[in-house]
Amino acid sequence: MKLKIVKFKSVRSTNDEAIKLIRSNKYLLGLASAESQTTGRGTRGKKWISLKGNIFISVFFKVNLLKIKIENYLIINAKIIKKILCEYTKEIIKIKKPNDLLINGGKICGILQEVIEHKKEKYLITGIGINTKIAPSNIDFKCTSLKMNSNKNINNKTIINKIKMNYDKLVYDINNHNSLYVKKKYK
Repeated sequence: MKLKIVKFKSVRSTNDEAIKLIRSNKYLLGLASAESQTTGRGTRGKKWISLKGNIFISVFFKVNLLKIKIENYLIINAKIIKKILCEYTKEIIKIKKPNDLLINGGKICGILQEVIEHKKEKYLITGIGINTKIAPSNIDFKCTSLKMNSNKNINNKTIINKIKMNYDKLVYDINNHNSLYVKKKYK
């Protein structure tokens, strides 16, 4: 099964929209995408600054946390996004545990994982915010954008499609292979 992209103009949070889609039984596997996000969330109750022009998405699918632990998804998610962003820059992208991607010490991406239960099944919602075009300023930490670190054309739709394709492969691997295979492939 392939992820369905569900597009929104403006939302409070793409993770909130993903949760609504799951609970409504409309989509149990998908990618919620928004042009703007008013109340993006980070870890530990922090706010994700969502500047229009950047990427705000949430990928969601059913998981068996006995097969692959939630900590492993943190690593897998960061590596998937890092691999895609590396196509656009020669700069080194570092993973700052548990959920940030940095270029030259500036935050370019934040990842928020949530697990919900619906009809006795667990679903992983992975919120991904990427500063593709604009870096937030006037905040407590250094930020950067992909555009500031690249001489390539930055097209959000193309990047979102690459993310979707990578998660289509991940969901296929999770459903068709054992956990050792998945961990090795995404190491």
